[in-house]
Amino acid sequence: MRNWLGYAFTILLVSILACVAFWMYQPLMDSPTLRLFLPIPMQFALPNNNQVATLDIWSVAKDIPNTHDTHAPGISAVSALVFDLPTGKTLFAKDVDLRLPLASLTKIMTAVVALEHPKSDDVYAVRDTALVGEDSMGLTAGESLSLSELLYGLMLHSGNDAAEVLADNFPTGRSGFIQAMNQKAATLGLSNTHFTNPTGLEGDGNQYTTAKDLLVMTRYALFHFPLFRDVVSTFDYTIPATDTHKAFYLENETNLLTSYPGVKGVKTGYTPEAGLCLVTYLDYGGHQIIGIVLNSLSRRDDMKELLDFSLNKLDITPPKHG
Repeated sequence: MRNWLGYAFTILLVSILACVAFWMYQPLMDSPTLRLFLPIPMQFALPNNNQVATLDIWSVAKDIPNTHDTHAPGISAVSALVFDLPTGKTLFAKDVDLRLPLASLTKIMTAVVALEHPKSDDVYAVRDTALVGEDSMGLTAGESLSLSELLYGLMLHSGNDAAEVLADNFPTGRSGFIQAMNQKAATLGLSNTHFTNPTGLEGDGNQYTTAKDLLVMTRYALFHFPLFRDVVSTFDYTIPATDTHKAFYLENETNLLTSYPGVKGVKTGYTPEAGLCLVTYLDYGGHQIIGIVLNSLSRRDDMKELLDFSLNKLDITPPKHG
């Protein structure tokens, strides 16, 4: 009995010490030597990462071999992945761990960080510095919008201005927002993802991800935030004029949303560096499938081929589509 009590006391003591270390070891962070003895991974320490409150540990298999099925489509994308969430099956894989630019697919993480850190007054001011070029929802300096309004502009019209407004209104500013994006990537276990801006535009740093990391990121966004799911599944949306902003008409650029039955979004992306990119969520035949193509010559055709192939692999007849 004494041995048993001693063993139980030792376990209790170790557990208490581990909890104390979890909350209090921030002063040790600058010591590479001492880090070796810390009880948890650094990215999970609350003082280092305020994303831990929404931690969701989920990942696909560590090693996913390329698909060598003789009937697999010969797609143009440099990297691709199709995954069935209910069964946990990889239906197609091509170089899923290859680090590549992700263009406006970045905005999936931009939306996640914005949704996890909403402003209490829900007023997001538009400043001149947020009015970047290329894709835009058409914001004007001096306007103010709500989070949900900006999310429609961000995801439907791929508004770079919407992304910059969300970052600019973060409590610690744009740099803090980008830091939060990278912290969130760390807590999701995305070891091959890095962000330097909230838009996906080229020119200001080393921004990359992998098809596998995008799968984890997209699943998290879809199943933790009903508003995100509603936004990305919407084809077109009108934001009425108010006393703080003009009216906006937005159309979803995810080009299979109305042509492939069961597709519920999610996001397109393109820069010359990244090529044509697409993340698609398909809810069909009792299966929820996420498909990803990176650096494609024809993302629409690639994705249709992949979805058809994947449904057939699940013994489901693909729907007729355009």
